[in-house]
Amino acid sequence: MFLKRKSLIGEMSNVRFINGTVTLKNVKLNVCSFETDGVLIDTGSKSLLKEFSPFFAQADVDKVMITHFHEDHTGGAAFLQNEYKLPIYMNEMTIGECSQEADYPLYRQLFWGKRVPFQAEPIGNTFTSRNATWDVINTPGHAKDHLSFLNRETGQLFSGDLYVHPKTKVVLREENIPSIINSIENVLTYDFGELFCCHAGYVKDGRQALTRKLDYLKELQENICLLQKQGYNEHEIKEKVFKKKYPITFLSGGEWDSIHIIRSILNN
Repeated sequence: MFLKRKSLIGEMSNVRFINGTVTLKNVKLNVCSFETDGVLIDTGSKSLLKEFSPFFAQADVDKVMITHFHEDHTGGAAFLQNEYKLPIYMNEMTIGECSQEADYPLYRQLFWGKRVPFQAEPIGNTFTSRNATWDVINTPGHAKDHLSFLNRETGQLFSGDLYVHPKTKVVLREENIPSIINSIENVLTYDFGELFCCHAGYVKDGRQALTRKLDYLKELQENICLLQKQGYNEHEIKEKVFKKKYPITFLSGGEWDSIHIIRSILNN
């Protein structure tokens, strides 16, 4: 199987970024890393390290902050630690997991490579960069350890995988839609404007984008609960609500599937 890789380096609102893409047949996945005010946010995947290395070499940073432990966000961490001696900070709950050999399905290793173990330190509730103080906001749902970072000085929100797309159609098996709803509601209590998403990239009006996603998820939750009350089972609900089939569902053996959206809502 032939995996295609490419990357794009750019800058928006004093934030340097790299967007790397891996493609296999009709499945295309991407991930971003951001640099601002001496901080690097997320590190891309091991499979994209060759593409990300020039971006890392040009970065002027003092530390690395990780939004969550997934391999497309932590794949370059060991390289940055070994090559540049940079300290890495993340949610304490997955530090132990990231210090060990990676354990995730083969299709994810195919796309993202096998993350090399690295050592990280607990991130705390806030951190400082060269010119700003940042809020560390707990935003679980996509991952158990998911965090978002808000630069208080600029009002820029680095949201990891909280946003990604305004209308979520497929999720990982462990994702929880009610938790994501709660996390978005929590983030919206903060004062921010621009949003930097590790998959959607730069979003000028982040508050509006997250509000749209929140409205969509709440309506989706309502519809799914209503269909259950009408007597439909989860598979029948899926056929009614999510008619389109996605290649990632087949490729992942069902780890990515619309059914997980329904189950997380009905099991809440």
